[in-house]
Amino acid sequence: MPNIKSAEKRVRIIEKKTLENKAVKTKVRTFVKKFKACIENKEVENAEKAYIEVVSVMDKAVSDGVIHKNSANRKKARFAKLLDELKSQAN
Repeated sequence: MPNIKSAEKRVRIIEKKTLENKAVKTKVRTFVKKFKACIENKEVENAEKAYIEVVSVMDKAVSDGVIHKNSANRKKARFAKLLDELKSQAN
């Protein structure tokens, strides 16, 4: 337990930020699950829409500093590859 008043405040701030970051990460995971479900069900149109949403949510998380830029870019590239494979199978 912190003994100094400013340290107590930092603890409160960190707890608040942790909750906010957790909410953002949960949102990212939700959109990723939706995208992967569209890929598994071979729904090309829905997968394209879900991909755009995933990319948007990830970019917002990166700008907020919740996830690292390289991690988001790696995942977006993998999702794009999955989407391209699905499109090629559909044709």
